[in-house]
Amino acid sequence: MEKVFKNKISELFQCVSSLSRKCVFSVLSIGPLPDHIAFIMDGNRRYAKRCNLLEGAGHKLGYAALMNMLKYCYELNIKFVTIYAFSIDNFRRRPEEVQSTMILIQEKIEDLIKEESLVNQYGVRIYFLGNLKLVSKSVRLAAERAMAATAGNSKAVLSICLAYTSTDEIVHAVQDCCDEKKEEIRSLESSGTENGLSAVRGNGKDKRKDIIVVHDVEKHMHAAVAPDPDIIIRTSGETRLSNFLLWQSAWCLLYAPSILWPQIGFRHLVWAVVEFQRNFCYLKQKMKLS
Repeated sequence: MEKVFKNKISELFQCVSSLSRKCVFSVLSIGPLPDHIAFIMDGNRRYAKRCNLLEGAGHKLGYAALMNMLKYCYELNIKFVTIYAFSIDNFRRRPEEVQSTMILIQEKIEDLIKEESLVNQYGVRIYFLGNLKLVSKSVRLAAERAMAATAGNSKAVLSICLAYTSTDEIVHAVQDCCDEKKEEIRSLESSGTENGLSAVRGNGKDKRKDIIVVHDVEKHMHAAVAPDPDIIIRTSGETRLSNFLLWQSAWCLLYAPSILWPQIGFRHLVWAVVEFQRNFCYLKQKMKLS
């Protein structure tokens, strides 16, 4: 009887919470809403130490916080969410810590694609961004399964940056772009075009015309699956981007609450959106002038 009573109270609390969020979101929807929010999930380990928890417990609590934030974002009809799950620089940590984190990541990837998962509930397509060659085969295969399993979802997009840094992304994008242009020149020359390089430039009349332009690089970026972020939220009060979406974040709002990632909640998302709305005209004006 007591268990049934607790379940009823829990259901009632969830209903009230859901109704409250809908009311808040209806007010927020009067103003401009972000299309894309990115998260730097900072502070899992510090939270575990502060609360005297076992190693790895902070990451598990962080995953629970992430699921709540994703739910709030999709309830607010924010189509694109990007998370910084594991940096290439994180491989410098103790081997045991890296291994335990990878095991947890694989476990949570598998949870994401279960039929009853939040991802399937909201029709979210998953992308993994980064150099997946650096992670273990089991994690890489789990990531590939998740991308394949959600390929038919089209209501929202979740980009998970795994084995990622922005500098690595830019280097690979430039390399791929150069390879593409070389192949284009080679193809033109083999088809009988006298000077493939001039043809790529556009009949050779304008020698100053660039062979590679910004758009050429951008389309080879890992993050090209989503528009540039409108807001980057980094917990722990740090205002550094830590090599995350450097190319894409020129005109986005950086919101840095002082709480650690496992402590993030609904009110922090609401305040980030309010700050975005307050600065919307300024950011758009700066973007136009750039």
